[in-house]
Amino acid sequence: MNTPVIEIKNLSRRYGKLDAVHDFSLTVPAGRCYGFFGRNGAGKTTTIKCLLNLLRPDSGNVRVFGLDPQRDEVAVKSRLAYVPDAVAFYPWMTVRDTLNYFASFRAHWNRDIENDLLKRFGLNLSQKAASMSKGQKTQLALITAICPEPELLVLDEPTSGLDPIVRREFIETVIGAYQSSDPQNRTVFVSTHLISEFEGLIDDFTIIEEGRELLTMNADSARDRFKKIRARFAETPPALKFPGALSVKQTGREVEILANGNSEALLAELKAKHRPEELRCEALSLEEIFVSAKTLTAKIS
Repeated sequence: MNTPVIEIKNLSRRYGKLDAVHDFSLTVPAGRCYGFFGRNGAGKTTTIKCLLNLLRPDSGNVRVFGLDPQRDEVAVKSRLAYVPDAVAFYPWMTVRDTLNYFASFRAHWNRDIENDLLKRFGLNLSQKAASMSKGQKTQLALITAICPEPELLVLDEPTSGLDPIVRREFIETVIGAYQSSDPQNRTVFVSTHLISEFEGLIDDFTIIEEGRELLTMNADSARDRFKKIRARFAETPPALKFPGALSVKQTGREVEILANGNSEALLAELKAKHRPEELRCEALSLEEIFVSAKTLTAKIS
């Protein structure tokens, strides 16, 4: 039970002279929804492909369920499901053919979940993959990933191409229900740009930048630590300085301060020395933490 579902140690992978991933480490315990965030080209997909033995690392170690995905590929892949950022199916197969084909490789396939998701997405069982839109193919891929009820879901931009309503329902209802039905043994590893839509599910996260770890934290701890303070004054104040703040942005009568675990002290200083007419303090969202990650890590490293 203590074996991490995913364990990466000092992973490096190059494409020619380009370091796609460099000396990267990450650990995902069982039963967590783990966010893997980064800009395009940061190394997220390369890392995931090394996990799945779709790419061979140049150096470092990768373990999934404590197993080597190169040496124990069948044992590893029988326990997980993967939805890539670019989905493709055999073009001559219908939706029904495709589902039966994927089910044939699985020891377990939940037909009730299959029927429910087909209704939610409104997919036509007789439609061929060749005539499906990008969003419909993504929906079909998500069904093939959920129905085996795997121990690990690996999702690389899983909701690209879905309209906002379907996307939100899938994230909140389907992924949430998948994990909550067996919370100790079901793990989600999701790489996404739509951080705000996964906000309520993410337990822990890593931000990767240029193939290197930039920040790894528990989501609740990050929200407790990083706060945004907004102050408004009756008149435009002189330039304010707060040495203990991560950043201070001043626009006219309004000031925005990023706090690193010291929001109460900064609030007290604002009230005592500057007396704003309006003062608010709120936790940064995971998306705001991602956007501000370089500022945060530059000041706390």
